Amino acid sequence: ETHCCDYLLATDLEMATPEGYEATSWESGYGDYIMKPDLSTLRRVPWLEGTALVLCDVLDHHTHEEVPHSPRALLKTQVARATAMGFEAMSATELEFFIFEKSFDEIRKSGYTDLAPISGYNEDYNILQTTKEEHVMRPLRNHLRAAGIPVENSKGEAETGQEELNIKYAEVMLAADHHTIAKHAAKEIGWQQGRAVSFLPKWHHDKVGSAAHIHQSLWKDGAPAFYDSDAPLGMSKIMQQYLAGLLKYAGETTYFLAPYINSYKRFAKGTFAPTRIIWSVDNRTAGFRVCGDGTPGVRVECRIGGSDLNPYLAMAAQLAAGLSGIEEGLDLPAAAKGDVYRGRTAMLPTTLREARAAMLRSKMLRTEFGEAVVRHYARAASWEIEEFDRVVTDYEVARGFERA
Repeated sequence: ETHCCDYLLATDLEMATPEGYEATSWESGYGDYIMKPDLSTLRRVPWLEGTALVLCDVLDHHTHEEVPHSPRALLKTQVARATAMGFEAMSATELEFFIFEKSFDEIRKSGYTDLAPISGYNEDYNILQTTKEEHVMRPLRNHLRAAGIPVENSKGEAETGQEELNIKYAEVMLAADHHTIAKHAAKEIGWQQGRAVSFLPKWHHDKVGSAAHIHQSLWKDGAPAFYDSDAPLGMSKIMQQYLAGLLKYAGETTYFLAPYINSYKRFAKGTFAPTRIIWSVDNRTAGFRVCGDGTPGVRVECRIGGSDLNPYLAMAAQLAAGLSGIEEGLDLPAAAKGDVYRGRTAMLPTTLREARAAMLRSKMLRTEFGEAVVRHYARAASWEIEEFDRVVTDYEVARGFERA
């Protein structure tokens, strides 16, 4: 084991140390956590010379208990809950991101104004354009496979310079590990090629955003518990209740799928990003899409999450909601049809401020995550809001400098 400063679970992207966290503070002196390697995650990193990687669990320095608000600890708790109910939780994510012509350093020096995607047109399923990006994508796929991460494929996505990487489904903790490592690999391999690879959900208001769709299912005794060959669409009662739980608690869990101000700029109609809390069958306008209907591969795809999500927190929140739906025996409403953007069902939170308020109101999250954990992440959200609210944006200056 080794140690780290306990501020690491209470900082923002700039490594600032905001006040207001109960778990650590200047008042407490910012002590240590223990970092205990999970040796099952140990692997060579083929894209970096002489490098190995291992993921760690975060433990209290004095009690050696897992820190409850640690993302891996939260997911472990929900995995244990599923196991106690007789289920194995399986998941997979789709990683969407943009590749830019220039490097992070070059773009930073421009003040983030010289943002040119690597392609000049929408490259969704486009063979020629993705061939031009193979100097980034081929080493990404091959190096990840060599590191034991089962990449299925990559493809051009529905915007200029946008790619998608798909990794085979796995036990949910392993799926979160795969997502985390793949995201770092994409940035590092892009850097090696002089390209910036960005997981910002919405880098330009006129462009489609980047998502991290989460495919999920439960298994029991080695067989898919979501499948019933005699049920409509092949959806078992367990699957229906699980999906009903996702719907019931969608607003309350949105923060864990969209944790930053920019996350909510992605929720726009006509962009393949959801705006409403609803499910449908093979319908990319819905927040929850049932895939593989009528087959043993039937599953739920949550389309709410952005490319900036933490996979452990997102999957923990999804499991918490779905398992609650099973425990509560919830009934699943009828599937939506057609263009869901035109529907009348409840909207997803449209801002981080709304999502934070919904999280704080959630009895389910307080029960499953604990009061202190909910307060911890509510503070993380409020800090992001405070920081954004104090900044004068380019939009405000351009709009009002002369005309205000």
